[in-house]
Amino acid sequence: MSPLPRIVIVGAGFGGLTAARALDGLAVDLTVVDRRNFHLFQPLLYQVATAGLNPSDVAWPVRGILSRQKNARVLLGEVTSIDATTREVLLSDGRKLAYDWLILATGATHTYFGNDQWERHAPGLKRVDDATLIRRRLLLALERAENSGDPAEQKKLMTFAIVGAGPTGVELAGAIAELSKKVLIHDFRAINTRDVRVVLVEGADRVLLSFPPTLSAFALAELEKKGVDVMLNTRVTGCDADGLSFGDGSNLDAATVLWAAGVAASPAARWLDVPADRAGRVQVLPDLGVPGHERVFVIGDTAAIVQNGKQVPGVAPAAKQQGQHVAKTIRAALAGKKSPGPFKYRDFGNLATIGRHSAVIDFGFLRMKGLIAWWLWGIAHVYFLIGARNRSLVATQWFFNYLSYSRAARLIVGTDEDYKEIR
Repeated sequence: MSPLPRIVIVGAGFGGLTAARALDGLAVDLTVVDRRNFHLFQPLLYQVATAGLNPSDVAWPVRGILSRQKNARVLLGEVTSIDATTREVLLSDGRKLAYDWLILATGATHTYFGNDQWERHAPGLKRVDDATLIRRRLLLALERAENSGDPAEQKKLMTFAIVGAGPTGVELAGAIAELSKKVLIHDFRAINTRDVRVVLVEGADRVLLSFPPTLSAFALAELEKKGVDVMLNTRVTGCDADGLSFGDGSNLDAATVLWAAGVAASPAARWLDVPADRAGRVQVLPDLGVPGHERVFVIGDTAAIVQNGKQVPGVAPAAKQQGQHVAKTIRAALAGKKSPGPFKYRDFGNLATIGRHSAVIDFGFLRMKGLIAWWLWGIAHVYFLIGARNRSLVATQWFFNYLSYSRAARLIVGTDEDYKEIR
């Protein structure tokens, strides 16, 4: 038993790591537990999926990040439940972590809206494993088209469908179009990768719903310039190895389908037996605490927070601000000082890239699009990377790719069994 206050942080994403680092130097016994041994920069995961970056460019060992923080230890483990009575976090291997303060920053995953059987045919993009799986499917589809002598099969193999036209879907669509029409055009002999068809399917009447309509219209026009077919007001009713089925009875033959249509929170609400919204997010108190659970906080994608009539978005800046706020609350309580009070989200804007030379930015007071927005998008993402080494590596690689249209990470990895996925 530690004589120091015990703080357990579940999840080493943006919120969890920010909270941990903000507690540096405090006389506490701090434990960060995650089922992965690395912190992932999810906003650039689509670049891994489309062979623009290697996984190591967007992920860093948690132990390395916190190695110099003397009051912190890192544990690899998967949380299965929480015993609120004994104030313990239970892990899958039977271990129990006692806590005096608990911060849940467990993130979210993709949701198929009750059609979980679609996941096998349409992977989402939340983990490094997802990105390497998508990369494998994209590149294998082209390899198999090169090997096929059947025009109908080649057409199907060279059709890539993305469901969901939020930032992830738009970024994937633009990157796949550029990969096939700019990068790979000299690599094959039996097929012409300029003939690759990229289809973006959206149930709403415009892309990038979180942006103003004018920026959505610009993004749509830019996607179409890149050769992306955008299907709006289209509801997906079926997904299998042959492609997609739609509400109007039509079908799309596509060997590769990717899912970017929605997210669901981690099971934190179930662990705590507290109310959640439709996406499974915990309905937290204004200070990010959990009703009925003293000294328990939920942050990031796992928390449902409404301010000024709007849901606080599940983006990295919001999670980091929440991590900072909870750390301040704990510091104040341990020092016997006044609590900082309710969490107040400061919105720094919304960004999305459509591809080379094209992005949209909404700062509220200022809206930008095109080349300048693209450069600002790149600068912002490089800035949020952890460590000077990673910033310089990614910036250098991006600059080289910009000049040469190169994608050096075009590696197909996996086993023969994995390769049967899209046969």
